[in-house]
Amino acid sequence: MSTEIKEYLAKEAVILDVRTLDEWNEGHIEGSKHIVLNLIPLEVEQIKSWNKPVIAVCRSGGRSGQAAQFLAQNGIDVINGGPWGNVAKEL
Repeated sequence: MSTEIKEYLAKEAVILDVRTLDEWNEGHIEGSKHIVLNLIPLEVEQIKSWNKPVIAVCRSGGRSGQAAQFLAQNGIDVINGGPWGNVAKEL
């Protein structure tokens, strides 16, 4: 799991946090982007415009998994990073 995260970080992937605003405010990865899961479909073009691979994160990996699946279907190079704290450890 972390090997893939490291590879994506090496490719300057954008970390996309899909948790709620309350969860985000409790703590998040500095420099990561915050788009709540249910808004992802509305923001696909914005995410594509970053022109970078994406690591989706949330609290447990469930919501980031849904986000990653949706983004992959829309042609975005994305992995599910799982819990945001796990990705934070790789930075």
